[in-house]
Amino acid sequence: MDATGRLQEMICPQHEKLMEIFCRTYQNCICYLCMVDEHKNHDTVSAAAERTEKQRQLEETQRKLQQRIQERQKELEDLREAVESHKRSAQAAVEDSERIFTELIHSIERSRCEVTQLIRDQEKTAVSRAEEQLDRLEQEIDDLRRRDAELEQLSHTDHHIHFLQSFQSLSFPRSTDSSSIIISSRLSFDDVGKSVSHLREKLEHFCREEIEKISGRDSRRLTLDPNTVNKNLVLSEGNRVIKYTDTDQRYPDHPDRFDGLPQVLCRESVCGRCYWGVEWSGWVSISVSYKSISRKGGGDKCGFGFNDQSWSLYCSESSCSYWHNNKKTELPVVSSSSRIGVYVDHSAGTLSFYSVSDTMTLIHRVHTTFTQPLYPGFRNYGSVKLCEVVK
Repeated sequence: MDATGRLQEMICPQHEKLMEIFCRTYQNCICYLCMVDEHKNHDTVSAAAERTEKQRQLEETQRKLQQRIQERQKELEDLREAVESHKRSAQAAVEDSERIFTELIHSIERSRCEVTQLIRDQEKTAVSRAEEQLDRLEQEIDDLRRRDAELEQLSHTDHHIHFLQSFQSLSFPRSTDSSSIIISSRLSFDDVGKSVSHLREKLEHFCREEIEKISGRDSRRLTLDPNTVNKNLVLSEGNRVIKYTDTDQRYPDHPDRFDGLPQVLCRESVCGRCYWGVEWSGWVSISVSYKSISRKGGGDKCGFGFNDQSWSLYCSESSCSYWHNNKKTELPVVSSSSRIGVYVDHSAGTLSFYSVSDTMTLIHRVHTTFTQPLYPGFRNYGSVKLCEVVK
């Protein structure tokens, strides 16, 4: 800005007087006529005095910026080392797995490929996450340096009014949450070799009982029972999708209908082994229940997870918890971008919930004794879609 422009910005546009006073109440520069008029009884000081105070704040801001730059540079170095460590440990784990699996007979070749792929998936996830953090840190450091340069330039200006007016726009930038940056020097690949060695003795049983759980053999196509659906749930897509609505639906009276809670059961029962998956949004519970659960009213005797008749995983964008018999277990938040898979082994008394995206991650597993057939059910304040079975 040239000298004429700077002089003009020092003149009060209302009174055409030199602005030599700073109003702390409104945080702007004023002239002496403003001070005795609309700024009467406000907290005012001379521009020079306010410059001294703001100069102190600027120096403190610069100190914090420089400290943060140093912290972020250290985190950047640690993350780069973590990325290399992830790659080295993953490569070592893959090589160990390859060496062990070549000793196995042809019938377990498929299992070798699955373990190798699992390691690669974990490596890819860890490296991708770290590289995203690297990008964010590099961007923040660039922003901090640019802001520091702007503050440094401003600190040397001799024009109080220009300094004070420019200072307002150069606030301290919001920091990236350091707690979200998780630095791990090594993935837990060390146990892979031990696990594969154990497979050498028991792999045939493992392949039959464990891997086939997620291969689709136990998957089942479910449909929602229209006789149980609450009036605040809309059925669609062949009774495989429900959405919550404030508008009561005109369902006929039925003794099996939930009349007090937005819940629904599936038509099919679960005996033996069964797997199904759901896509969800909003606030939902993904449950299994005995058919004998109460349907009338809105108390605990009807709510999935709040009685001894049902077991339920409650999910929203900000929370996740498991409930049975009105007892709650807090769990890590599950992204609604992933499906949730449910696996039941009725005779073994196991109920497992999985987060399913590119990989399958266990959310929670229950060991109990089931005394009746189980029916998949949902409590829904968003939307739920039963996934198609892939064989």
